[in-house]
Amino acid sequence: MKDDRLYLIHIGECIERIGRYVEDGEVTFMQSLLIQDAVLRNLQTLSESTQRLSDKQKELHPEIDWRRIAGFRNVIVHDYLGVDIPHVWDIIARELPMLKSTVMTMLEEI
Repeated sequence: MKDDRLYLIHIGECIERIGRYVEDGEVTFMQSLLIQDAVLRNLQTLSESTQRLSDKQKELHPEIDWRRIAGFRNVIVHDYLGVDIPHVWDIIARELPMLKSTVMTMLEEI
């Protein structure tokens, strides 16, 4: 079994990639299927990694809605026709910064 540190690093790397993909802003994101696909892939991957974190680690950081992240992963994978791209942008803009900060804190705590 891999340790939490590895998954946290992987989550952080996905967040960094997403940041690079959307650095030109919302309009570019909305107009580019290529960027949308890259972002969705990384959101799926980071969501998978959050599910592999130990319950202990997740319990230490209840400010993150870990179940909601897992639920979003299920939408991306199983209901991909139902993915709402403006909602994805909201996740990028409003929720990823907090997740990034929490992941960095978690890495420092380990």
